[in-house]
Amino acid sequence: MKVNHNITSKMRRVMRTRAKVRGTADRPRLSVFRSNETTYVQVIDDTVGKTIVSATGKEIKNAHELTKLAEAIEIAKLAASKAKKAGIAKFVFDRGAYKYHGRVKAIADTVREAGIEM
Repeated sequence: MKVNHNITSKMRRVMRTRAKVRGTADRPRLSVFRSNETTYVQVIDDTVGKTIVSATGKEIKNAHELTKLAEAIEIAKLAASKAKKAGIAKFVFDRGAYKYHGRVKAIADTVREAGIEM
């Protein structure tokens, strides 16, 4: 049977990251997912397995006119404002299987600039 090594490599990177990163009620996990179309951000409490806050590019007006990086920055601002309304001041950052650069780094920097500790 032929094995798709790209999928197994990605899953190994995700498991390696998630083994070190756990979200709690006091400090939930800020998870980032990049697709070819848009970026998704979720704030997750792993103790109960519940998503507290989420933000996507589909919630942003005129997102199709922005670059992917600019869209990711707007998503991070939206997620940070929703988190503040939910009373969350600290996150644990989960980059998933992605390198910490580009859209992922922009999201982390924007959330920090919004006054949320990571």
